[in-house]
Amino acid sequence: MLWDKPACTFCSKEIKGDDVVFVKMRYPKKKGITEIKAYLSNEGEFICEACFNNNK
Repeated sequence: MLWDKPACTFCSKEIKGDDVVFVKMRYPKKKGITEIKAYLSNEGEFICEACFNNNK
């Protein structure tokens, strides 16, 4: 399975390992989610730290 690299919703900057990010998402109804990266990619919108700080 090929996944797109996560990117900031506002500036389209690629999210890399150890970057500080904020994720906008609904709180999950189900318990026991083990594939956290896959869940975040499918259900969330990534916001890089710079865009988050500029939009406060």
